[in-house]
Amino acid sequence: MFPEEEVIRRIVEGETELFALLADRYGRAVHALVYRIVGNPEDAEEVTQEVLLKAFAKLADFRGRSSFATWLHRIACNTAVSFARRRHPLTHFDERQLALLPDDAPERLEAWAERQESLGALNRAIARLTPEERALVTLFYYEDCTVAECASITATTEANVKVRLHRIRKKLYLMVKTELDENE
Repeated sequence: MFPEEEVIRRIVEGETELFALLADRYGRAVHALVYRIVGNPEDAEEVTQEVLLKAFAKLADFRGRSSFATWLHRIACNTAVSFARRRHPLTHFDERQLALLPDDAPERLEAWAERQESLGALNRAIARLTPEERALVTLFYYEDCTVAECASITATTEANVKVRLHRIRKKLYLMVKTELDENE
């Protein structure tokens, strides 16, 4: 196989059939990311195709300032978040509860995750996050992206990613705690 940079150059120069190599290499990862954001297999298929089409159409704009994978993940995140926003209106969350919660409380999520009942509650809570929050959780926890990679993909700063992840953990803690308390 040719180096990725050469494949991209050749596609841009007209050998468009080579895009199949990139689609084969990254298609599964894009689908997994999109699925975790949109939460529906049929929608994930549709959005994955849209992502690959966008990537193909914008390939000449790829400048190599980040890896191709990071660039493609950015397109996937943005497309999936936009799709999810259109399909599922946001639910209201009481921000005052987050402010009152001690900063170390979300650490209990890890202990809860070991219990099957809590794991189900955690998965349901993740599904209720905003599309942007689900995207960040997916990148950091499921895709094992670093804070720097998350920042690059979401076009924000590392500090912002850290703050957002902390707030998301607090929000998840409250959502899981509420569900578990209701079921006792």
